[in-house]
Amino acid sequence: MNPHTKSISILSLFLGTTITISSNHWMMAWAGLEINTLAIVPLISKSHHPRAIEAAIKYFLVQAVASTLVLFSSMTNAWSTGQWDITQLQHPTSCLLLTTAIAMKLGLVPFHFWFPEVLQGSSLTTALVLSTMMKFPPITILLLTSHSLNPTLLTAMAIASTALGGWMGLNQTQMRKILAFSSISHLGWMTIIIIYNPKLTLLTFYLYVLMTTTVFLTLSTTKSLKLSTMMTSWTKTPMLNATLMLTLLSLAGLPPLTGFLPKWLIIQELTKQEMTTTATIIAMLSLLGLFFYLRLAYYSTITLPPNSTNHMKQWHINKSTNTPIATLTSLSILLLPLSPMILTAI
Repeated sequence: MNPHTKSISILSLFLGTTITISSNHWMMAWAGLEINTLAIVPLISKSHHPRAIEAAIKYFLVQAVASTLVLFSSMTNAWSTGQWDITQLQHPTSCLLLTTAIAMKLGLVPFHFWFPEVLQGSSLTTALVLSTMMKFPPITILLLTSHSLNPTLLTAMAIASTALGGWMGLNQTQMRKILAFSSISHLGWMTIIIIYNPKLTLLTFYLYVLMTTTVFLTLSTTKSLKLSTMMTSWTKTPMLNATLMLTLLSLAGLPPLTGFLPKWLIIQELTKQEMTTTATIIAMLSLLGLFFYLRLAYYSTITLPPNSTNHMKQWHINKSTNTPIATLTSLSILLLPLSPMILTAI
């Protein structure tokens, strides 16, 4: 890819995200979402592989439909109320259309089908951008309009996302697809609490971005795209694979690690809102995700493939310590003891 094209695409991504998250007017937010979509398409299709081209087309079509729904929702609301302010969403049809549009943008169930396919067709770096940065503008719009949306609909979508994210990740062998279903599952946790405690949704999103970035950068360093290559990558970077195991367990939400913090706070908040049944269901469904994270952790450090003698020997990578990965891994594992300080800050 031409360096100038790449730099323009990356700058446009930052521009589109900034416009959307800082705007109060529906047209500005829509324009930011459009800039984002157009900027990421060249990055998805840059390898010119048929799967990458297919992923770019799928992504473009889904995002175009979602953007149209955002525009239609805001115009319907403006027609009935005379308001173009994002926080003044009052028309019931507009609320329903916006929920559908944001669910498509984020990849929430039942509009999740495009997300694993697009991630599988992208490179690890582009998949990281799609899983983290591209989720920020839709989450912001959802946050600004959360008081107007239907709680029952959001709760149903959240529980379905957590269930499907865990269930579909069980039989996957491709790392990018596993992380896509992990993303869908985490989005369920964020959506379920957004009406009751929007700040907690943001905290969950930030910690999800932190842990997912760590996993993607580690996989990019060891060049592990599927479970079979992950099983032999421990010979290249034993220490990195050991920390990857801990990061995956943190992403699963095991208690001593960072990932437990948002789940603990969300369950606590749901209990305060007298939604004990919902809290129990979503906690039980997270066990599905825990299973495939444990499988990944097991493969990353403990097992060798049965036919290891047929594999070419892989020797250590002679690289200096990667400071960003080291910092992100430390935060992904050790942030829970600092949680009282974080809670007082928010």
